[in-house]
Amino acid sequence: MEALGWIITSGLIMCLIAMVGSTVFFMTEATFKKILLPLVALSAGTLIGGAFLHMIPEGLAAFGGRSQAFFLWLLAGFLAFFALEQFIHWHHCCQAEASCKKPLGYLVLIGDGLHNFIGGLAVAGTFLIDIRLGITTLVVAAAHEIPQELGDFAVLLHAGWNRKEALLYNMLSGLTFLVGGLVAYGASKAVDISFLVPLAAGNFIYIGASDLIPEVNKHKNPLENLKNFTAVALGMGLMLVFRLINVSG
Repeated sequence: MEALGWIITSGLIMCLIAMVGSTVFFMTEATFKKILLPLVALSAGTLIGGAFLHMIPEGLAAFGGRSQAFFLWLLAGFLAFFALEQFIHWHHCCQAEASCKKPLGYLVLIGDGLHNFIGGLAVAGTFLIDIRLGITTLVVAAAHEIPQELGDFAVLLHAGWNRKEALLYNMLSGLTFLVGGLVAYGASKAVDISFLVPLAAGNFIYIGASDLIPEVNKHKNPLENLKNFTAVALGMGLMLVFRLINVSG
């Protein structure tokens, strides 16, 4: 199979991975409530871990000696999502709080879509260099996405989406991986899109630290706090493992 075929196949695989949240359909309401906040915590860990352990190191390498420009784009990504959240708070204000979708759900969808788009660019780029390298990169990317997509699905439910809406929008967000792959194939490295990496890293840090951590840091029960802390640490630990696999590979 040629590089384009692998790129399309990898995009479809990542879209299917975005549907792993459908496993909650087979859980009881009581069971799901027990795992909801730990999954949100897991998402926070994967977002922050992914930003610091994957996107920032790889982005700095892509920027070469222009580290100042890289960190300016990083701050721009952080500020852009801060401003976007303020807009969503204002635009979606409603009388009954229970009937509103929390802004962090929209932010997670946008951030995950951008993340998937960049992932599609990166994986497609490796397929264009070497098919075997592309397959290795796809496996690492898929392993990275599974815990994150589970957590993102939980965040959408926590933010007010019903299960069908969360599954649909998460799947649509996953399609941006295929879009990124096709853009990379069409552009063939003619356009410098390296600024997207720090931009996405900035929004990941903002979402994880500003929105998700506070959501799981409100319990007075020490056992619940320990459970959520462990989930955050597990998410970061998984990102570290995938980083080490990626480096050694």
